[in-house]
Formats: sequence, C-alpha cells, structure tokens
Amino acid sequence: MSATDSRLLVTERETPEGLLVALCDDDVLGQTFESGEFSLTVTEEFYGGETVDETAAVDSLQRAAVANIVGTRAVDLAIEADIVDEANVLEIGSTVHAQFLRMG
Repeated sequence: MSATDSRLLVTERETPEGLLVALCDDDVLGQTFESGEFSLTVTEEFYGGETVDETAAVDSLQRAAVANIVGTRAVDLAIEADIVDEANVLEIGSTVHAQFLRMG
C-alpha cells in the first residue's frame, strides 16, 4: 500500500490547553519507529481514531491547539495546508513525525 492509498485516522481530545489532535496514516498504527535514542510507538490508544478524508483531517488540524502527526500522507497533508513547516518534520526510522503547539 502506498502513502496515497493509506487512510487517515484522527482523534480529538479536549484538554485544559485546548483541542489535542492526533493524526496518522492507518498503515503506521501499532508500529514502533526508532532513530538513534528516539523511539515513537503509534499506539491505538492515542492515534487510533476515526477514519477521515483529507478535508476533515485538515479541519481538525486547523482547530487544534496541539497536534501530533505521524506518517507520510498525514505529514505531507499538514505541510500542503501550511499547518506544519517542512523544516520541523522529524524522520524517525521509516516514517515522519511532526508536532505543533499554537500559542495564544
């Protein structure tokens, strides 16, 4: 399955800091990625959410105060929507990860 074939999963949680959004490609769910001393596990508990299309994923990210994004398709979408700067994307093993925190 290529990145364009993968589905997007989104989870939204209200926190004291505002809306927390976790977005990932469905094909990275349940996997652990490692790079040096850094390890990222894409857990069902945190990332396993509702399957959404790109429009709904961007809407969630635009409303988020905090977001965690994992997977090539999800991160590329956030970059294309000007939500994440490509310079802030981390490569972790065979995937990519981005986070943001909106101040304000």
